[in-house]
Amino acid sequence: MRELAGKPIVVTGGAGFLGQRVVRALRERGCTGVIVPRRTEYDLTREAQVERLYADARPDIVIHLAAVVGGIGANQANPGRFLYDNLVMGALLMEYARRAGVEKFVGVGTICSYPKLAPVPFREESLWEGYPEETNAPYGIAKKLLLVQGQAYRQQYGFNAIHLLPVNLYGPGDNFDAESSHVIPALIRKCLEAIDRTSPEIVCWGDGSPTREFLYVDDCAEAIALATERFDGPEPVNVGTGSEITVKRLVELIAELTGFAGRIVWDTTRPNGQPRRCLDTSRAWQAFGFKATTEFHEGLRRTVDWYRENRPR
Repeated sequence: MRELAGKPIVVTGGAGFLGQRVVRALRERGCTGVIVPRRTEYDLTREAQVERLYADARPDIVIHLAAVVGGIGANQANPGRFLYDNLVMGALLMEYARRAGVEKFVGVGTICSYPKLAPVPFREESLWEGYPEETNAPYGIAKKLLLVQGQAYRQQYGFNAIHLLPVNLYGPGDNFDAESSHVIPALIRKCLEAIDRTSPEIVCWGDGSPTREFLYVDDCAEAIALATERFDGPEPVNVGTGSEITVKRLVELIAELTGFAGRIVWDTTRPNGQPRRCLDTSRAWQAFGFKATTEFHEGLRRTVDWYRENRPR
């Protein structure tokens, strides 16, 4: 097991939703040298600024969480930006980590990299068996290339890069922006705003039939910290719970937790996204001993309570 305490560790995206939890998990392990680059200081899509980051921070370990990301609507509106920014950030950060002699690079990818019709549960071996779901394919492919780069660098340079594939995250402090949020915060906001307006109904995208898997953000942070300590292999590793829920049932749960009692209307002119998402998580347990511990209903309740207390009035 790699001892992390005392090592300088760069966490890109460390001020974000997941990043704050990863930084906390590292500090709980005695890591006092965690560096969180901010976009105002370092634009990670610009080569000179990435080079400067490594010169300034001199990290032993890099955990790359920074991403340009959003829900289905944001992906449809920004496919070029989502591809370019994520591709360039990953490529530059890993190349300059290699040049700087970084001990370990932890790449954090996305479940969106899987083929649209991958067999369920998704096993890491299925990653290349088809094209991703069209609405988020540019983002998914950009993040998948981080895996390829890491494997190529390992083969040619002996560079220690690992690649994790977290499922959809949720929890307190999530992005609740109406334009770019993912499904859970979007639905929580929609239900509470409907209650505020005494609206008799909410409208949801698609037909409710797709399934999704969700991982509580603190559990994901623990998985990343464990993998940083314990895993040095070339193969990608799923990070999730191994349980799926239909979007229809998800909406019903969120309506119940928020107190929304109106009608749920499905707009079938809007895309469903990928038909099913559910992971085989056995490799994460075998490789670095990770198993999610937060029960989904409890995690949802905490998320609803947080947003109810912190939302704009």
